[in-house]
Amino acid sequence: MTCLPRLAQADAAKENILVLGDSISAGYGFDPALGWVTLLSKHVPDTYHVVNASVSGETSAGGLNRLPALLAEHQPSIVIIELGGNDGLRGYPVINLRKNLQALINLSIEAGAQPLLLGMKIPPNYGKRYTQAFADSYKQIAKTNDLPWVDFFLDNIATNSKLMQSDGIHPNADAQALIVQKVLPALTPLLN
Repeated sequence: MTCLPRLAQADAAKENILVLGDSISAGYGFDPALGWVTLLSKHVPDTYHVVNASVSGETSAGGLNRLPALLAEHQPSIVIIELGGNDGLRGYPVINLRKNLQALINLSIEAGAQPLLLGMKIPPNYGKRYTQAFADSYKQIAKTNDLPWVDFFLDNIATNSKLMQSDGIHPNADAQALIVQKVLPALTPLLN
């Protein structure tokens, strides 16, 4: 009977890593237990607990609406921001994406968490100018805030049909360990 309070104390002592993402982090199209966020939890020290707050279809504005409550509930030491892909697929103005990413970063820092930004690229449906401005947003935001970031965390995955679902947008289960390997080099220096 004394084990339960000890387990609760052990969990309370862990630092939280909050992953705020969209369908790519939510494990769309396969068992989320096989997703990169779950796999990531096996690569971080036992002193950390990874919380997946990702929602399929989420935009940067949606994430921004949800983040204050998530920060209050989980009090993370690190926030991994994986948002913006749905903004780009819907052709939302890039300036709005940048404002939302900056607000997500500001809220995270104000809550005492270190943000880690995962960059995204989109298909060229809206033309080269929009596609380039979208991709450049992550680099500019990371540079302005002196943040750790991953340029395109689906690099060499999104262009490999064997690693993508039939929709051509979502990585399949085989790609998940590769995504972890893209994220870990940026995350590891942030871990105590």
